[in-house]
Amino acid sequence: MSDAVDGLRVSRAGPLALLQDAGRMGVRRLGVTQGGPADQHGWAWANYLAGNAWGMPALEVTFGGLELVAERDLTVAVAGADLGATLDGAPLEGWRSFAMRAGQRLAFATPVNGLRAYLAVAGGFLATPVLGSVACVVREGLGGQDGRGHRLAEGDRLRVGAGCAGRVSEAVREAPPEARIDYRRPAELSLLPGAQVGEFSGESLYRAFNASWRVDDRADRMGVRLAGPPLHCRVTSMISEGIGLGAVQVPPDGQPIALLNDRQTIGGYPRLGALTPLACSRLAQCLPGQEVRLKAVASEPALEEYRRFRAAFA
Repeated sequence: MSDAVDGLRVSRAGPLALLQDAGRMGVRRLGVTQGGPADQHGWAWANYLAGNAWGMPALEVTFGGLELVAERDLTVAVAGADLGATLDGAPLEGWRSFAMRAGQRLAFATPVNGLRAYLAVAGGFLATPVLGSVACVVREGLGGQDGRGHRLAEGDRLRVGAGCAGRVSEAVREAPPEARIDYRRPAELSLLPGAQVGEFSGESLYRAFNASWRVDDRADRMGVRLAGPPLHCRVTSMISEGIGLGAVQVPPDGQPIALLNDRQTIGGYPRLGALTPLACSRLAQCLPGQEVRLKAVASEPALEEYRRFRAAFA
């Protein structure tokens, strides 16, 4: 990183701000989780609006409370949740790029709409990859701005490429209205039925896809527990097997757990199936207490939806 320079200084850390690229792929055989942005949709749009290619590291800000000071002129973009962001005290509109001059302060307050905001800088934040990625996984002590999985702390400095710093684009890039999600609305989560879905009772399957589920306060980047009518499965024990993104496990208490980016690599509870990647993104923006519903989808339309999403950032 010989060409890296300080781009932003953390003047107030907030509860949880993590550097995330697309994730640490191909390492689960080592027992290492993938990491990456909890909301891939918001993260991808922030990078796109900053003029970055897919996969560049951006900052995931959860709950707000973060304040950053620009060390030099930068082009940045914010997408995802509305966390009451301000620039030198003036309200900042999300889902667009803007110029941040040296000395200006960007502050995130508290959730207004959604839970996680994404901040991207033109050229991307620079950090030393660990196992091929800078994705920050706090539980495993991997990645992030220091390579050791630490959340941002007061006094930390985020590095950017020297070639991108100091050059500010005056052309504002904005996301189209259809890309801006109102996270306060009830979420409908697409789920691909899995291998054990036939082992659930008929009544449980009816409940799974016709009842409203409440996002429990036991939710983090590893998984989100859904509270609602208990589901019953004839399979009570399984040999642990690999767990993919979005897997919806049902433990003995009948309350489903949807697993996100920082999930464990194996699990032994029966599964209803798996949320699609975009359904995982939507769930990651839900606050505790919000209602969600599950919708069974087939693999082909789910794959086509994801292809269209990725094509927008090619």
